[in-house]
Amino acid sequence: MIYATSDIHGYPLDSFLRLLEKAGFSSSDRLYVIGDVIDRNGDGGVAMLRWMMRQENVDLIRGNHESMMLECEFAMAPDMDLANLRKVTLEQEYSLLRWHRNGCLVTLESLLKLREEDPEELKKLLDYVRSAPLYMELAAGGRRFVLLHGGLEGFEPEKGLDEYSEEEIVWTRPGPEERYWEDRLVILGHTPTQYFGEKGRMFSTDTWLDIDTGAAGGGSPMLLRLDDLQEFYAE
Repeated sequence: MIYATSDIHGYPLDSFLRLLEKAGFSSSDRLYVIGDVIDRNGDGGVAMLRWMMRQENVDLIRGNHESMMLECEFAMAPDMDLANLRKVTLEQEYSLLRWHRNGCLVTLESLLKLREEDPEELKKLLDYVRSAPLYMELAAGGRRFVLLHGGLEGFEPEKGLDEYSEEEIVWTRPGPEERYWEDRLVILGHTPTQYFGEKGRMFSTDTWLDIDTGAAGGGSPMLLRLDDLQEFYAE
């Protein structure tokens, strides 16, 4: 079975593992996490990332929060301290300000703690996130799927996925009237479903499904089993 989740945003790892157990997830299944593991809550999702990168059957697809973290990798450099922070470029300042406005403090605190305790582990974590793709195409249950974080800005049916920029994929928020392909279903997150009137529940159109159920704001993530489109929610 193939599962997808999105926008975990620091949701406790033990609670997420209970959700996997509720769905019957096993080592023979596969899980795609469609971005935004980090920021906003708890330890900022660092424990979740460290767990994910050790699972052979769990894959990360990069979201806008992971993109912001990578843009601010300079802030986690081994020699970065207050004196060096004053020397960052204007572009780096902007990147750090944007990440700060999007809830990075809990994540950055956990990453800097990890830098002190285990710098090699921090390097592995950053490399893991850097290697994560922006999208995934797959088939399950007789359907074709495209998994990506935000949407497809300026969508054209004949345009290849590799022709969209990272910004166009991870920051886009489709409106409910947006239509994608007729022959494949897009699974995305980024926009909490409460904005479509489905607080805490999946929002569906005939060409895309939004599975960001509001963990950023204190809610819980969901799991979607792609084989039969079965939804699983935390209790």
